[in-house]
Amino acid sequence: MTEQRNKVCGVDIHKKFLIATILSRDGTKMQKRFATVVDDLLNFRDWVIKENCDCVAIESTGVYWYPVHAVLENKVELILANPHQIKHTPGRKTDALDSEWIAEVALNNLIDPSRILPKEDRELRRLTRARESLVKIRSQMKNQVHQGLESCSIKLSSVLSDSFGKSGRHILDGLIKGKSIDKIIDGIPSKRVKKNSDQIQAAIKTGLDQTQVFLIESHLDTIDGLTRKLDEIDLEIKQRTSGRKDDLKIAMSVPGIGFTAATTILAEIGNYRDFSTPDKLAAWCGIVPNVYQSADKLLTGSITKQGSKHIRWILVQVAQAAAKKRGSKLRKFFLRVKSRKGHNVAVVALARKILCILHHLLMNQEIYQEDGIEKSRPAKIDWSSATTDKMSLETMIQIIAKAGYEVRKIERNGG
Repeated sequence: MTEQRNKVCGVDIHKKFLIATILSRDGTKMQKRFATVVDDLLNFRDWVIKENCDCVAIESTGVYWYPVHAVLENKVELILANPHQIKHTPGRKTDALDSEWIAEVALNNLIDPSRILPKEDRELRRLTRARESLVKIRSQMKNQVHQGLESCSIKLSSVLSDSFGKSGRHILDGLIKGKSIDKIIDGIPSKRVKKNSDQIQAAIKTGLDQTQVFLIESHLDTIDGLTRKLDEIDLEIKQRTSGRKDDLKIAMSVPGIGFTAATTILAEIGNYRDFSTPDKLAAWCGIVPNVYQSADKLLTGSITKQGSKHIRWILVQVAQAAAKKRGSKLRKFFLRVKSRKGHNVAVVALARKILCILHHLLMNQEIYQEDGIEKSRPAKIDWSSATTDKMSLETMIQIIAKAGYEVRKIERNGG
């Protein structure tokens, strides 16, 4: 049974200020407004401690709760509430009333606290989310390049699976420099791609105009810069996850999960032992259907989409990759659901199944095994390299300098 609280503080927080209401069991109420600058937040903490509050309750609104958590951590219990759970009843709405309502539901133990991950896990999650944002921006830049090519009737994507691979970049660089198509094809580094020279010539009948040359060159520079930053983030993530090698190995044994997906999923979940069953983890990730029950009828709707949108995004990417693994049980499951419910429902169902399988494997420290199916990559991770083979010299120098070493250029005599 939950211990009864006698005095709590409810906080309605905004970007520039917060409204705090201290509510006692006897009905006594105190209310103050504080700015969200450090000095005022420290004054808020001292006020809460002075009034002997049992806890502080706050909505998990964006990132605004982070500074409040930072000043209260290890000082006063903080209850992070899901806004959907403590939504106030319709009617007159003010910041003061919202603060008082949060205090009231906290005083009566009506808040199911959201999980607050340890500092190390929160920092890892920031890195994986930053990587996700950069990947999406890079994808936007690649789409801009495709649109620029299409506007000039160049159908490069129809003959190359990756227009930004080694051969694709060779062709793009040649087009930007105004080289002839024959000269471009002669210099293609991949023999496999060069065999499709007739198709490439058919796809590139015209050149780029000056405006598209300028724009595509700018987009490619941006893509290269983002790729370098992603390499740096991947290196940092690999260093921070070096203590979770076993968990990563287990995650990467599941079809569709690579290193990027594994680190993202583990970062978003945090301690998977907080969830006693796979279903509870799936519910926390918002990848279970809404349930509506009336009398003897039980109806299910779309997924709840509560919790982290980042883990749902990566799980869908994993499911789409796993659905292509021919001969696997996961693909058979996907095709079976697809035949009845359609593609989108099947992808989400497979995403949930993979999450539940992963929870079981992690809890039991087991490797995913399936008869007749082998992983296309080795399960062992090379922790010593961390993608440095793809880094530029400039990026390597920056990383070495950040580690505290001095980098000097040495001139050689005689050339």
